[in-house]
Amino acid sequence: MTRPVPSTRADFPHFLSINTRWSDNDLYGHVNNVVYYSYFDTVVNDYLIRHGALDLEAGKTIGLVVETHCSYFASLAFPQRIDAGLRVTRLGTTSVRYEVGIFGEGSTEAAAQGDFVHVYVDRETRRPVPLPEVLVAALKPLANG
Repeated sequence: MTRPVPSTRADFPHFLSINTRWSDNDLYGHVNNVVYYSYFDTVVNDYLIRHGALDLEAGKTIGLVVETHCSYFASLAFPQRIDAGLRVTRLGTTSVRYEVGIFGEGSTEAAAQGDFVHVYVDRETRRPVPLPEVLVAALKPLANG
């Protein structure tokens, strides 16, 4: 398997600044690998909420993560501020593939990058449903190509 190369800031149309927390660090003095997945969730869900595409309490459709991956290139540590870049690489009928780059403040190359797939389902039945129009409209500006 070929090792991926870090993405650059120019690869992402949207960014969210996130403050690292003391609890993000592990015993080795850097942000623990599992914390990056919370950064992924944070940038995606913040974007969806701000664009009216996610109603946490009453929305009929919710996104379930069915696949995830992350590659690490450089260490980050508290109290460093990070920027999470977001793009969409696939808008399917019932699913979306998001890619996220995690950048140290001022860095042009990702310290980590990954992707995950949300399958959108009915909140009650948990069965896949077509992507709501408001979601598609919110995500189109993030789609590459």
